[in-house]
Amino acid sequence: MPKLADKIAVITGSDSGMGQAMAEEFAREGASIAITYHSDRDGAEETHRRVASTGQRASLHQLGVRDETSVASFFETVDRELGTPDILVNNAGVGGGDAPVADLRTEEFDSIIKADLYGPFFCAREFIRRRRAAGGKGKIINMTSVHEAIPSPQHAAYGAAKGGLLALTRSLSLELAPMRINVNAIAPGLIRTPMTQKRTDDPATRRKELPHIPWRRPGEPWEVARLAVYLASDDADYVTGQSFTIDGGLEMNWGQGA
Repeated sequence: MPKLADKIAVITGSDSGMGQAMAEEFAREGASIAITYHSDRDGAEETHRRVASTGQRASLHQLGVRDETSVASFFETVDRELGTPDILVNNAGVGGGDAPVADLRTEEFDSIIKADLYGPFFCAREFIRRRRAAGGKGKIINMTSVHEAIPSPQHAAYGAAKGGLLALTRSLSLELAPMRINVNAIAPGLIRTPMTQKRTDDPATRRKELPHIPWRRPGEPWEVARLAVYLASDDADYVTGQSFTIDGGLEMNWGQGA
C-alpha cells in the first residue's frame, strides 16, 4: 500500500528543485498535493503535470509566504479544493544576504528572515489550526540547511533564519505532541537545484567545493524527497523534534585539519 495513501500535502515552493521532487514522490505514494510557487508559474505547471501523471489530485497556487494574509487565504483555498491538509512541508525560501553584517542592509536581512522563518511560522500556524479542528494528528517538515548549525561567513541572515527554524521545529515538537502532530526538519547540504546551479555547474567551483564533501558530489533532489516521504508517513510516528542532515558527509568533515 502507498505510504501516503489518501493524504493531502501542502508543499510550499514546489515549482522546482527539492519542492518539485517532493511533490512528485509524495504523489507516487498516494498523496494529493497543493503546489505553490512565487514567480515560476512554468515550473509549477510542470510539477502539476508530474503529479497528475501519477493519477493524484493537485491544485496550483501562487503564494508569497512573507504575507500572513496571503498564507491564510491560501490555506482556505486548499481546504475548498482538496480538503484539510494532513502534511505540511515548509520548503519555500530564499538565499541572499551575501555581505558582512557591517554592510548588510536592514531591508535584505528582513527579507530573508521573513521568507525563511516567518513564512514557515505563518504556514505552520494555519496548518495547526486546521489539524486541531480535525482532532489532531499530522506531519510538519521544515526544510532547514546544514547552516542551521554550521556558520557561514557573510551569510548571517540565512544562518539566523535556518537556526531559528530549527529552534521553532523543536519547540513545536513539544507543543504539538499531545495532538500527535510530528514536527521534524531536513537539513540539506549542497543539493543540485536551480538555486545552486551556478555552483554545481561551474568546474572551478566544483574543484573548490567538492573536496569538502566526503561523497564528492552534490546531492540530488529525489534523495531529499525520499527522506521527506519517510518523515511524512506513518513509519515516522515515533520521530519528532529531530533534524535529519543529508549532505554527503559535509558536516562530518567540518573542522578537519584543525
